[in-house]
Amino acid sequence: MSKKLLISSLEPSANLHLGEILNHLENIEIYGIFDKKFGTPYMESREFSAMGFVEVLPLIFKAKKAIKNMVNLAKNCDVVLLIDSPAFNIPLAKALKKEKVKAKIIYYILPQVWAWKRKRVKIVEQNCDILASILPFDEKFYSRSTYVGHPLLDEIKVEKTSYEKEKILAFLPGSRKAEISRLMPIFRKLVLNFDEFRKILVIPPHLKNSQIYGDINGFEVSYSTPEALSISDFAFICSGTATLQAALIGTPFVLCYKAKSIDILIAKTFIGKRIKHVGLANIFFDFMGKDSLHEELIQNEVTVDNLLKAYKNHNAMKFKTAKDELKEYLKFGSSKNVANFIKNS
Repeated sequence: MSKKLLISSLEPSANLHLGEILNHLENIEIYGIFDKKFGTPYMESREFSAMGFVEVLPLIFKAKKAIKNMVNLAKNCDVVLLIDSPAFNIPLAKALKKEKVKAKIIYYILPQVWAWKRKRVKIVEQNCDILASILPFDEKFYSRSTYVGHPLLDEIKVEKTSYEKEKILAFLPGSRKAEISRLMPIFRKLVLNFDEFRKILVIPPHLKNSQIYGDINGFEVSYSTPEALSISDFAFICSGTATLQAALIGTPFVLCYKAKSIDILIAKTFIGKRIKHVGLANIFFDFMGKDSLHEELIQNEVTVDNLLKAYKNHNAMKFKTAKDELKEYLKFGSSKNVANFIKNS
């Protein structure tokens, strides 16, 4: 007899993690919000793609309708899997509990309460049955979270083995259209300083045919982040999962992040009080009691001159050492452990 699983997976990265979990499951029927490559969703994840505090506002009404329909779907399911995206998944969890849905609710990739909104701890613990954490330090904030490992340790199959200069650079302007549109004009100017280099532009598969990148003459296109990072001497990366991927692969990089001014103001007001860094690897190293790993350039700091300096001044051996330290800290991958929660719920 098959098990019915309701999934809420809104982000490209969440769908990447979801794919690894589904590889460990058999006799399962899936419903909900996810990438259509896994089956026939109620809604596709890409309908919720947005960046920043301001840009999510138009999605509020769509989200309210989606939550109502997801609750109805859950009534015929055995398990609910919520992946990341707290702005949607927390209200969904509350709605599921309010309607007394019998399905076990698993929250995978918990809200980052170590950065802001500590009140979310109580809400998540009241409305979710299993709290599957991917960060070893989540246990400092959640009273009943279980560390299941980190998904990137399942997904990254390569690592950098040579630090000889191959004259290859990687450019990762993000996975959302807004962040890409802000960084690409700067990247186009930056590559003019690297005539004899291979310049690899990493485009996420879900944006394969997007026009948002503009003129990409001078770039070589790759649709695989790990592959591009593993062969590159250095990478210029928008904040996000890709920065942690680079750190785990061992590729030297600089984080460069540009957003709307109001988003940065809100972030500094609420998040800046709690954490010193933007990049995940730097945040991890801070919790490990170690110095930061990479440089972070934010807003007006993201200039061609500053990016060139970051490249010229980087210490490759620092990233080689950090790769092993991070892997030891994170211990193991998470997909099999999450799949076991689903099987046993």
